[in-house]
Amino acid sequence: MINYILRRLVTAALLIVAVSMVTFAIFFLIPKAAHADPAEMYVGKTATPDAVAQTRIKLGLDKPVYQQYGMFVKGLVVGRDYNSGPSVTHCSAPCFGYSFRTDREVWPLLLDRLPVTISLAIGAAIIWLFGGVAGGVISALKRGQIADRFVMLLALAGVSLPVYFTGLVFQSLFVHQWKIFQGGEYINFVDDPLGWANKLFLAWVSLALLFAATYARLTRAQMLETMGEDYIRTARAKGLKERVVIGKHAMRAVLTPIVTIFGLDLGTLLGGAILTERVFSLPGIGKLSVDAVAAKDLPIILGATLFASFFIVFANLIVDVLYAVIDPRVRLG
Repeated sequence: MINYILRRLVTAALLIVAVSMVTFAIFFLIPKAAHADPAEMYVGKTATPDAVAQTRIKLGLDKPVYQQYGMFVKGLVVGRDYNSGPSVTHCSAPCFGYSFRTDREVWPLLLDRLPVTISLAIGAAIIWLFGGVAGGVISALKRGQIADRFVMLLALAGVSLPVYFTGLVFQSLFVHQWKIFQGGEYINFVDDPLGWANKLFLAWVSLALLFAATYARLTRAQMLETMGEDYIRTARAKGLKERVVIGKHAMRAVLTPIVTIFGLDLGTLLGGAILTERVFSLPGIGKLSVDAVAAKDLPIILGATLFASFFIVFANLIVDVLYAVIDPRVRLG
């Protein structure tokens, strides 16, 4: 098991390095290919040529590409110094550079927004995982009955309606018309736990509806296939209770694809749930990324992209480990 985890750690590290290289090339070479100078984007269009030249030296854009990438990686690991004439500005590790708009370090900006994104992703994930899997199991066990049709109808509606539609409908009804939930700005959990949950609940449900539909349909299909297997008939023939057959034997096989998509979905959302944060005015990483794209703030876009990539790679690593726990044959392979 330890060797298996070590192999996956090495693979994950190599993948992160590859992602950093591709991301760096996209955000620092493509603008130059399009005749857009990052130094000019940093200082603004009205800056003098001398200011642009000094900024290019400060950011290291005057050096060869491989040296720029080396400085970028060094900044991520140990930090980086920016020389601006007689003064030197130190950017602590992990250094993604400074925002073009606010001239603030990107890493603290991402950390400030991370609790909001984590709160949204984890809350929605709990709802869609338990709701989707439970709905899929019920639908499979009640195949062809009213419960089956009702669950699949909800799943079809959930996967068909986008977040920006359900989110606006929920806010219109539950916030403005019925005043069950509160609107306004995001509330920190440590300041007011009940207010935090009240503010995020509609966002959780809106996001969970979209994902729960996929989980319900996948669980139903896997459950129907598993319930027809020989070992399920054998377990029943032994006289085991139905709840033991379903909970101990059938669900173990059903969980494998569920774990796969859950890890990937959660990793993606931790990188920023862009539409949901935008609809509910949540100051998370997704909203920060959208604002950075509108302002052509390359360092923030780069930092958010690598941040999201890290979560996705880490989620894949966790999924691989859970595979080995659920199915020992994975370790042997």
